[in-house]
Amino acid sequence: MRISLNWLKTYVPVQMDVSLLAEALTMRGLEVEALYDRYEYLKSVVVGRVVSISDHPGAVKLRQCMVDSGNGLVQVVCGAPNVHSGCFSALALPGTKLPDGSVLEKSNIRGIASDGMLCSQADLGLGPDGSGIIILPDSGFVPGDLLASVLNVSDMILEIGLTPNRSDCLSFMGIAREVAAIQGLPLSFPEIKLPSGTNDITQMASVTIDAPSHCTRYAARIIKDVTVSSSPFWLQDRLLAVGIRPVNNVVDITNFVMMETGQPLHAFDFDRLSGQRIVVRTAFSGEKFTTLDHKERTLTCDTLMICDGEKPVAIAGVMGGYNSEIEPSSKNILIESACFESSGIRKTSKAFALNTDASHRFERGVDPEGTVFALDRAAFLMAEICSGTLVEGCIDERPVVMDKKPLILSAGSTNRLLGTSIEPAQMDGLLRSIGFIVEPLTEDERKVFSPSFRVDITRSVDLVEEIARLSGYESIPVTFPVIKEGYSGSFGPQKQRELVLRCMTGLGFSEIISYSFVHPQTSQSLRLKPDDFRLRSIRVLNPLTEDQSVMRTSLLPGLLDTVHRNISQQSRNLKIFELGNVFISNGCDVLPDEIEMLAGLWTGLRHDVSLYSQDTACDFYDLKGIVEALFSELHIKNPVFTKNTGVLSPYLKPGYSASIICSQNDIGQIGQLHSEVLASFNIKQEVFVFELDIKKLFACVQSITSTEAIPRFPAVARDITMILSKSHEAARVIENVIAMNEPMFERIILFDLFEGGRIPEDKRSLSFRLTYRSDTGTLEDETVNDIHKSISERLIMAFDASLP
Repeated sequence: MRISLNWLKTYVPVQMDVSLLAEALTMRGLEVEALYDRYEYLKSVVVGRVVSISDHPGAVKLRQCMVDSGNGLVQVVCGAPNVHSGCFSALALPGTKLPDGSVLEKSNIRGIASDGMLCSQADLGLGPDGSGIIILPDSGFVPGDLLASVLNVSDMILEIGLTPNRSDCLSFMGIAREVAAIQGLPLSFPEIKLPSGTNDITQMASVTIDAPSHCTRYAARIIKDVTVSSSPFWLQDRLLAVGIRPVNNVVDITNFVMMETGQPLHAFDFDRLSGQRIVVRTAFSGEKFTTLDHKERTLTCDTLMICDGEKPVAIAGVMGGYNSEIEPSSKNILIESACFESSGIRKTSKAFALNTDASHRFERGVDPEGTVFALDRAAFLMAEICSGTLVEGCIDERPVVMDKKPLILSAGSTNRLLGTSIEPAQMDGLLRSIGFIVEPLTEDERKVFSPSFRVDITRSVDLVEEIARLSGYESIPVTFPVIKEGYSGSFGPQKQRELVLRCMTGLGFSEIISYSFVHPQTSQSLRLKPDDFRLRSIRVLNPLTEDQSVMRTSLLPGLLDTVHRNISQQSRNLKIFELGNVFISNGCDVLPDEIEMLAGLWTGLRHDVSLYSQDTACDFYDLKGIVEALFSELHIKNPVFTKNTGVLSPYLKPGYSASIICSQNDIGQIGQLHSEVLASFNIKQEVFVFELDIKKLFACVQSITSTEAIPRFPAVARDITMILSKSHEAARVIENVIAMNEPMFERIILFDLFEGGRIPEDKRSLSFRLTYRSDTGTLEDETVNDIHKSISERLIMAFDASLP
């Protein structure tokens, strides 16, 4: 943001040195990146006295002047009609960079050397008069004095680097508020007194907003019988000071008001609007539109357009259309002042690569309450400068009104966060100085209403930031973080994650870290059903390659790619795992679900090849033992491995998988991978995997662990073998025994399973070992036998089992 000090002074007096002002603004979060005098080029322009004049031998209208520069005589060829002997004027010496960008050099004009230039107001950007050279009074200075000092010409320019949240400072009025607060001086904003109007705008035009979520307010005024011409010098000079090229008085006024208030405006030729009405709607997909830069754009369905009764006339908040621009023949003007939704303007601006002054402001948010003020200001100036007649009334369509809720500010909490000791009353004064309304609630708390132009203030912590910058960042003490003695390690979930990593590596598994970006077809390789939530992948807007164009929804593809890569290098025995996030899309403009998962994989031999081991392949129960060991290390009791329906794990082989249940919650799956999945990754050996939802897993971890004393008396074991239906899981038998709550019962394990032979096809034999123990003495066989017989009978009845 470029700020002209002379322009700024029309809103607030600047009594401090400009360099100190620049430092103060920087300490308030408005970093002044550059500070320079706009009239720097005048340093090589001096006062010159014309000593003698003679006719130019080769041109009737030119004269040969000898000019006293204060450092000797300089020969200058001049064609100004008002040059005369003895006059004082502005002499530009070679090397001067003129406002139009050209650099003055020594030259030869029609055979006569010219070592300088006698300048007019227009030549030096000091006024509109270019008909003759500047004639200075003949007292108070001598030749050689700097012209800038003689005329007292200076305009310091502050280039301010604004953060995206400070959209209120993309205007002179916004910067003036900050400067007024710094100096403790009042503001003086322009007073608008609109002339009396004719007709009624509601009888001449209408505004319809068909996309209220994209446009929350649209206001318009009409000026009739304007004269489109060049702007007066003061208006052109204001725009040139901030780097805006003057166009004509109508367009220049809209740009001037935008820089003054921060509210972008647009002027339409009212007579070129079909139906004399405005319709705010989104574009039709594929619709064509030619912008002011004469380029045809292909619109998308989310592009917000300003239309008349038949066609689009502007891309809302970005650029107007070629079909409604202001021309020298334009007579009636419709002025637009609107409030557009910022994210939509940002997308449109980027989609069309159109970064305009208007889009820059709308992207960051404009003051919804300043819409009509800026409109009235522009209407007032057009009536005055363009000799137009105001049409009575203002159209102000506002389908959405956003009420700002008050925020609560705690002085104690603010000082604690900032490390300061600012008094509550001082905080009140700081906030009020920039337009906030503060109402004390208690000695410590305040109810704060932020002004409408501060669209970035939405949380109480934003008020803390305001206190920090208004009091000056330099006043915040520098301290070192307090490190308490005895601190070590991490806490909570992070500590549990570290425990999981240590446990898995301790069990012989190697951790891998794969990319979060995968190929779009990766999820399909897992045999997922069309309605599976893991097919809701997020596409990357600018992927490095097509193989990394979507975000992963499962950790398994990364593990399987690692297996394939290792097998291709003849490394067939792998035990690997990964702890990381998967990403499930919730649609456009909605944050995805990030689910932290733990996935492990085992393939190849159970043990490394050695003299004392057999080449036995790993199986389901090997990996199940790993998961049980992990649960034991996390102090998770009684996990249940139950039959898997295949709904959540179609990538597992039916009959060779299980769901993992803990605290009645399904927290993961385990099993052998389906052959079709292995074929997709070109893997030709059995692979066993497990997946655990980390959030659900940690929810099962007991915060308090307990220990039991070592038993004083010996245990007694009894076995039972039952023949029962294959539909009954062994885990259900174990749960049934535990639920009996026999006082002497201690534990039960499955130690044998047999099928075939004389056992019917639909049944199998399960053998369990039950352990009994007493805390008060050694158990006698008769007592144990009675308890064991009772348990056996109840199991046979519960599962319709028989003894072998």
